[in-house]
Amino acid sequence: MGALEDVAESRAAETGEDRKEEKTEEEKIEEKEEEKKRTEGGGDADEVVVVVDSSDHQNHQRRELTAAATATATAATAATATVSRLHAQHPVPPIQVVSSAASASAYPPITPTPPQAALVSLNSRAYTNRLSLFLFALHQVAAAAAVAFFVFKAIQGVLDPDSPKARREKRVLRFWLPPIEGAAAVSIILAFAWQKAVRTWPSFMVTFILWSSFAFTMAAGVLLLCFSLPATAGIGVALILFSIGTGLYTCWVTRRIPFTARVFSRALLPAAKFEDLNGPAYLMVGLGFLWISVWCLGVIGALNFYYPALTIIALVLSLMWTAEVMRNVTNLTVSRVVALYYLRGMQSSTQFSFQRAVSRNLGSACLGSLFVPTIEALRILARGLNLLEGEDEFMFSCAHCCLHVMESVFRYGNSWAFVHIAAYGRGFVAASQSTWGLFERQGMEELVDSDITSSVCFLTGVCSGAICTIFAASWTFATHKHYTATASLLAFFVGYLMTRIGMALPQACVACYYVCFAENPSPRLFDSTIPDRLVTIRTGREAMVTTPRFPRRISTA
Repeated sequence: MGALEDVAESRAAETGEDRKEEKTEEEKIEEKEEEKKRTEGGGDADEVVVVVDSSDHQNHQRRELTAAATATATAATAATATVSRLHAQHPVPPIQVVSSAASASAYPPITPTPPQAALVSLNSRAYTNRLSLFLFALHQVAAAAAVAFFVFKAIQGVLDPDSPKARREKRVLRFWLPPIEGAAAVSIILAFAWQKAVRTWPSFMVTFILWSSFAFTMAAGVLLLCFSLPATAGIGVALILFSIGTGLYTCWVTRRIPFTARVFSRALLPAAKFEDLNGPAYLMVGLGFLWISVWCLGVIGALNFYYPALTIIALVLSLMWTAEVMRNVTNLTVSRVVALYYLRGMQSSTQFSFQRAVSRNLGSACLGSLFVPTIEALRILARGLNLLEGEDEFMFSCAHCCLHVMESVFRYGNSWAFVHIAAYGRGFVAASQSTWGLFERQGMEELVDSDITSSVCFLTGVCSGAICTIFAASWTFATHKHYTATASLLAFFVGYLMTRIGMALPQACVACYYVCFAENPSPRLFDSTIPDRLVTIRTGREAMVTTPRFPRRISTA
C-alpha cells in the first residue's frame, strides 16, 4: 500500500508541474494580449474576488456577545445592590393619588412675583433750572465787563502822572493790594491744609476746628482793638462778639462731637478710592484766585467812579455769588461720584461728573448758591430763637413764626438737594423735596436737623478768614495805617470764600452719606452709625437741643 501511494503522489506531482508549465505559458500569452490591449487604449479592469472563511468570523461575534452579556449582568447586580441600600437608608413612602380639590386646599395658589421697579436714570440730558443759568450767565458777563472797565480806569489813572487820582491809586496799589493778594495765597494753603487734616484726623479736627474758630476770631478782634483806630475798633468788637457766640455754640454741641467725627471718618472713606476727586477743587480754587486778583484791581478803579460805596458793594455781592457757584460746582462733582458709588456700586469718572456739573447741572448750582446761604442763616436764626424762647409772648410768637418758615424752606430748598441734582439731574426744588421726603420716610428729620458737619465746614472758613485778617492787618498797619480796616475786612472775606471752596469735598461726602443711606440703607456699604444714632435720639438717651421743623406742642394738662 505504501509503495502504491508513493507512486501516485509522484505522478500527481509530475502532472501538477506539467500543468504549471502550461499555465505559465498560457499566462504569458494572456499578459502579452493584455499589454497589446492597453497600448490600443482598450481593456477592461480585472475583478478581484476575496473569499473569507465565515466560521472564524461567527466565532468572534459569539465571543463579543458573551462578554457584553456578562458586563450587563454585573452592572445590573451592582445597581440592584445600590437601590436596596438607598431604600434601607431613606425609605420612600408609597405613591398616593390625590384629587384636584384636595390638592388645591392643601397648597395655596402661587402668586407671581411682581417685576422689579425700573431704576431711575442717572444720565439725564436735560438742563436744570435754565432761568437761573441764564441769569447767572448774564450776571457774569456784566460783572466781567464792569471789572474790565474798572481795571482800565485804574490803569488809566496810574498812567496820569499829575492828577491826585493817580497818586491815590498808586498808594492803593503799593500798600493795599499786596496784603490782599498775600491773604488770598495764604487762604489757598489753609483751604487744602484744613481739608487734608479733616480727611486724615477727623476725630481730632472736629474739636480743633470748633475751638480754633473761637480762638482765632478772638485773637483777630483783640489785635484790631489794639491798633486804636476807630474803624478797626468796630471790626474788632464785632469779631470778639462773634468769638463769644462761637464759644457758646461749641459748648452747646459738645455732646454731638463724637458722632460728627465718626460721620466724617465714615463718609470720607469713598473719597480715598478716587485719586483725582480733588481735581475740581484745585481747579476752582485756582480760578477763584485769578478772579479775585483781577477783581481787586477792579475795586481800585471803582474808588474813583460814581458812587464808589454802592459800586464796591455790588462787586462784593457779585464775587460772593461767583465763589458760591464755584463751591457748588465742586460739590456737584464730588456728590455724583460718591452717590453713584453708594447707589449703584459704580466708579464714575470725575472728569465726566465735572463736565455735567459745569453744563447740565450748572443752573441748579446757581439757584442753590442763592438759596443755601439764606437757608443756613435762617437755620441759625431759628436755633437762636428756639434757645431764647421763654415766657415772653413776643419771642414765643417770633420763634414759632420762624419755625414755620423753616418748615417751608427746608422742604423746598436745602443743601442736601445737591446729591439728587448730581445723581439724577433734577432741579433744585425737586431735588430738595425728594431728599427731604427720604429723610421723612426714614424718620431722620431730627438727625439731620441736629447735624453740625455744615457748621464745622463753615467755621473752618471763619478760622481761615480770621488768620488772613491777622496777616493782612499786621502787614497793612506796618506799611499804611489808613488801609488797615478795609484790608482786614477784605482779607477775612477772601480767606473765608477760598477755604469754603476747598472744604466742599468733605461736606459733599457727608451729604451723600446721609442721603444715600436714607435711599438705600444697605449694610454692605453702611455700618450702624446712623441707626444707632437714631435709636439714641428716639429713646431720649442723649439730651440735645435741635432745630425742630414744627413748633413744640404745649400740653394743657
